[in-house]
Amino acid sequence: MKQKNGRLIVLVAAIAVAAVVVGGAIASQRGPEPGANSAAPLSATSSAPQTPAGTPSAQTPPATPSAAGSPVKVSLKLSRLSKGRDPQVAYLVGREVRGGAGDVVKVPGNEQIQAITRVGDAVLAVVSKGLGTELLTIQYDKVEHTPDVTSVVSTADGKEAAYATKKVSATDGGAREGSTVYATVTDAGLPEVKKLELANRWDVSVLAYQDGKVYYRAFTTQNSPTWQLYEWDPAKSEATEVKTITSPTALSGDGKTAGVLTVLNDNGTCSAAIEVASGKRLWRTCEYQIRGFTSDGRTAISGPARVDGYADGLVAALDARTGSLLREWSGLSFRQTVAEDDQHLLVLADDGSETKASIIRCTITTGACELATPLAKGELMIGQ
Repeated sequence: MKQKNGRLIVLVAAIAVAAVVVGGAIASQRGPEPGANSAAPLSATSSAPQTPAGTPSAQTPPATPSAAGSPVKVSLKLSRLSKGRDPQVAYLVGREVRGGAGDVVKVPGNEQIQAITRVGDAVLAVVSKGLGTELLTIQYDKVEHTPDVTSVVSTADGKEAAYATKKVSATDGGAREGSTVYATVTDAGLPEVKKLELANRWDVSVLAYQDGKVYYRAFTTQNSPTWQLYEWDPAKSEATEVKTITSPTALSGDGKTAGVLTVLNDNGTCSAAIEVASGKRLWRTCEYQIRGFTSDGRTAISGPARVDGYADGLVAALDARTGSLLREWSGLSFRQTVAEDDQHLLVLADDGSETKASIIRCTITTGACELATPLAKGELMIGQ
């Protein structure tokens, strides 16, 4: 997509990255299971007081009931947060993939890591290669390479993954037409990789892999002003366009609601929550941009309407049915946000470029936050 204005180029690029990261997280992340690893309450020294949850309205229950007396808007300081439990999903520290169901796995090489996820016993990592990227599939002592992959998501149970390529020129890194969408499937216990060749699509990114279907978005032409949403059953040779949705940024885990861009210009964006089956607009906001949903589809994870610069200046949780603001966090530079479960968000945050960072855990019902990883310099990333 060619743009003449520099700020708009940054805006579109940031939206594309954020949407893929969060959209993929919606399909893949699960909350801690009950028992020894179940969610523990945040410490009293966290950023907001913890009080018992209020009683939701019988007529219009909120997506996540807010605790009585807890502030809707919370300003954070990393130095004031205490250390809580480690992330319960896959995450990256340096070149080590930790967390989730699996041992610590080191991503080989020294190329910049763009995205990671776990699938079964394997770790999938998108890394830079020359002017483009590639996917490393790391399983035990074996590493497989898939060229040009830029986006990857996994299923909620962590058993399968989908990923897509974006081809670039080897001379100047410019975008080229065409993509391949991949999906791993398990047939009679044996894993197999299915492929969907897209010869005439641009800027293809996978958003979700759920209920046996891969959802991806793409431009139909290089200069198209909007993305289209497609649904692909890996058992079939063609995908189907989801005609009720245009310019998607996220898809809920139940597949019923999509976040879309309705306005995109130099001054910011407007987002809407759309009912996928009918195309009905549930609500619209020009204050926030929808980046994803909790796995139950009840909370829309959002960032600022204007995306310009190093990181976001806020993270917000909105009622996915009404658009009402449930919680907003500010005071830090927010670089990535993923739903750990239906009531907790994991947020990669720091105080600005070249400062120490942490993955923090914030509770939607109370606004309280804690450190999920210690403050440190170096590479940090939340899995998808």
